[in-house]
Amino acid sequence: MDLNKLNRPDSAQNQGITGKQSNPILPEGLVSKINSLNNRTTANRLYAGYNNHNNWMQTASIDYAEIIKFFNEVIKDKETQNELFYSLHNICVNRLNAMFTAFGVFNEQSSYINLKIIDKIGSTFTSRILINGHGTPVENSFKSKQIIFNPDSDFLNIHYLTSSGVGIIPLCSADKCSGVFLVGDTNFESSAEIYKLMANYLALFVQNKELSAKVMLNTHTDALTNLNNHRKFQEILAQELDKANRTDTKTSIVIFDINNISQINKDFGPAKGDEIIKIVADKIKQNVRNNDTAARYGGDEIAIILPETDSADAKYLAEYLTYALSCCLVDDVGPIKVSVGIATYPDATKDQEKLLILAEQAMYISKSKGYKNGMSTIVSSEDFDFWDDMALSSFASIIAKRHSQIGINFDEELVTKFHNEEIISQNHLIEVVTSLASAIDAKDEYTKGHSSSVSRYSEALARALNLPEKDVERIKLGALLHDIGKIGIPENVLRKPSKLTDEEWEIMKQHPIIGAEKVLRPNESLHDLIPMVKYHHEHWDGTGYPEKLKGEEIPLNARIVSVADAYHALISDRPYRKGLSVEKACEILKLGAGIHWDERLVRAFISIAPSLATKI
Repeated sequence: MDLNKLNRPDSAQNQGITGKQSNPILPEGLVSKINSLNNRTTANRLYAGYNNHNNWMQTASIDYAEIIKFFNEVIKDKETQNELFYSLHNICVNRLNAMFTAFGVFNEQSSYINLKIIDKIGSTFTSRILINGHGTPVENSFKSKQIIFNPDSDFLNIHYLTSSGVGIIPLCSADKCSGVFLVGDTNFESSAEIYKLMANYLALFVQNKELSAKVMLNTHTDALTNLNNHRKFQEILAQELDKANRTDTKTSIVIFDINNISQINKDFGPAKGDEIIKIVADKIKQNVRNNDTAARYGGDEIAIILPETDSADAKYLAEYLTYALSCCLVDDVGPIKVSVGIATYPDATKDQEKLLILAEQAMYISKSKGYKNGMSTIVSSEDFDFWDDMALSSFASIIAKRHSQIGINFDEELVTKFHNEEIISQNHLIEVVTSLASAIDAKDEYTKGHSSSVSRYSEALARALNLPEKDVERIKLGALLHDIGKIGIPENVLRKPSKLTDEEWEIMKQHPIIGAEKVLRPNESLHDLIPMVKYHHEHWDGTGYPEKLKGEEIPLNARIVSVADAYHALISDRPYRKGLSVEKACEILKLGAGIHWDERLVRAFISIAPSLATKI
């Protein structure tokens, strides 16, 4: 049962900004072009939905002179690309009725553009566009240095932006294209001159920042340790992985994290922490080969690139170094302790960024395992199951804290891993599905444990109906996955404690279809679970969603999950109310019988409800 629209306080409305002043940086002739543009009628609905035909139109009168004045005001004093992009985004969505904007700079080393995408309600996404000759709209615009309009945004792989056309403007300055600026606006052409002005200014800004960075970058060496810095490490790693690919050899990454450095700095001062970091760096330099590369990877992390080295040999070196470091006694601190993570190319992955993520993930797991017989537990990416709770938690932490800017999305990685998982037994399937459902529940702090509870209640109801054991097991599994589509819903919508706006509600209502089509449909063995996921929010009287099915048009297994879902929602605490008692929840189910839910199923569930735990 969706209670997102019930019993929540109304949220505040944003305030607009006005003003009238000419813009001194306008190109000659632009004002006359803009003034000649007519007011337009534009789609101003945030979310048309996945196969949703309930779009609505809003007439918007756009004052272009006012927008130019506002543009001139907001671009002043911007120091970073992100600050400028956010300002331009606000103009596009609040003044020009755009649905979303995106900005990305070309990475010459890896040949891709990392797009940062912000939609109308402020949800942020990333999408990595490879410049590899596949002819995507972004690639075509970037290479041709021409503006391209695409009638949809499917190529961005953001589930609920598919209804909007997209204008793609290359960021060109001094005959060099540094990236792209995207505007989700079906009526892009009407405001093209304004959008081009924004893109031109953004291109100049990016070029100036790049020139400043080149002036400032006069060394590839970390000043404290005299090791390579992070930038140089990434360059060398790219070269070594290319060499490993050509020679069909293995390359391992070892990341050392110095434990308790923050506490040491707090207790004894930063100088003591620097002393320890230098000792670790020196010890590593003394014990690596000439063709190995050591670098300061982070504040208290040192990484080594080991060409022509498999995981076993990398572990051997790591064990020796951790032992050697444990013999280094530091005044007031004692022996130096480290956590160690290893990942090996190509065994773990062939992708450079994912290789580093896996090494960091292994290091996080090493830190969680602590010490055995006074020594660190050295962990390789081969040593843990992706679906283990600790592995999932550490993976999510790394993506969120360090790698979200490079186009790797935790939710998409989960779905990809789920599709590629080789299921060896029914128990293995249940374990993977349970972990996946738990990861999705964790996106909403108010619904942790919801999926497992709905699965348990659905199983109990199915048994009360004397359904065959085979059907009971599939209902149990489908109920675990009933909310899996929330993997495609922005967290600022899922976690919003106040009442959802109409636009946010349209987004929320897409989760059954996203779950059915994006998560389950690619896996043929799970096709029979699709009705439970897709139709568990249909109502008996035909007022539900997504297809307004009525009565027995709704599959029985979906009706079972619907009752179980509603019951758990009623007895669970929410930010806007405390969970209801079993008696009160059953009373509400009775009132909704024959309206929201199948009356026969409600009677059967009420008879078993007292035997179920009231809260999880």
